Amino acid sequence: MGVDYYKILQVDKSASDDDLKKAYRKLAMKWHPDKNPNNKKEAESKFKQISEAYEVLSDPQKKAIYDQYGEEGLKGQVPPPGAGGPGGASFFQTGDGPTMFRFNPRNANDIFAEFFGFSTPFGGMGGGGGGSGGSGMGMRGGSRPFGGGVFGDDMFASFGDGQPMSQGPRKAAPIERRLPCSLEDLYKGTTKKMKISREIADVSGKTLPVEEILTIEIKPGWKKGTKITFPERGNEQPNMIPADLVFVIDEKPHSTFTRDGNDLVVTRKISLAEALTGYTAHVTTLDGRSLTIPINNVIHPDYVEVVPKEGMPIPKDPSKRGNLKIKFDIKFPTYLTSEQKSGIKKLLVS
Repeated sequence: MGVDYYKILQVDKSASDDDLKKAYRKLAMKWHPDKNPNNKKEAESKFKQISEAYEVLSDPQKKAIYDQYGEEGLKGQVPPPGAGGPGGASFFQTGDGPTMFRFNPRNANDIFAEFFGFSTPFGGMGGGGGGSGGSGMGMRGGSRPFGGGVFGDDMFASFGDGQPMSQGPRKAAPIERRLPCSLEDLYKGTTKKMKISREIADVSGKTLPVEEILTIEIKPGWKKGTKITFPERGNEQPNMIPADLVFVIDEKPHSTFTRDGNDLVVTRKISLAEALTGYTAHVTTLDGRSLTIPINNVIHPDYVEVVPKEGMPIPKDPSKRGNLKIKFDIKFPTYLTSEQKSGIKKLLVS
């Protein structure tokens, strides 16, 4: 597996987001190079490892690739699973297999600044952004805000859980894209793979175009307008928090059914004779079953036959379903002979 990010952050694989934040806050404070003037080289290395571990484990897609393929998989030496990674600006669906994932760890200083919600007061903290040693660690503009650059143990308390302050990096507006789904997809549930392209920044701040695969799990019963959000998966830009990538479910028209909430509606054309004397409806469900529904009632123009539990799955409990509603388009004759009119009157008027 190479580098053990869980060991670096001193957490286990079931760690929550809060656990990861607490671990990063504690270790970043302990190993910040300005707090370790006597062993600055070791501190810079540790600080960079802590930042990289937090970046991977706090990102569901990067974490999924790391858990399966380790550090080598993250850094492009083996293909990742279909889980994909950060999102971007252009989108197109593909039937091809996953592309190579390229993870370039971000500047530890940038991660620190985003986590604590302010533009970093120190130049080039640990690994990549600025020079090591005294000159690289000085505060921009001259003086240091924390007692000559040495952190107090309660320094992080005033920033809570990383709530951004007014001078922090600005977040880009969300990027929304339609995700067309057939009624069958929404009935049975499915997995869609989306190939995206975006810009990522390497350790030097240079942006590079990459293509990646995102995997989206469509749950049974999801409705039009349901949103799936990939946080901060937009293009990486200097002094900007990447945009959230949001896919919005759209429902393709179906040749047989229309949807009414959790119910499915189908319309059958029948003759007047069938409407008056009886009709048997045959319906093929979205999962391929054949239903036979005999109707012995008189079918008037507003009549609806309701078949319980043959509608769409209910998202909160897919074992339950809405109903199937059968509506009717009754074809009336355009002309009746005198004999037909007389016979109908005898039959219907009593």
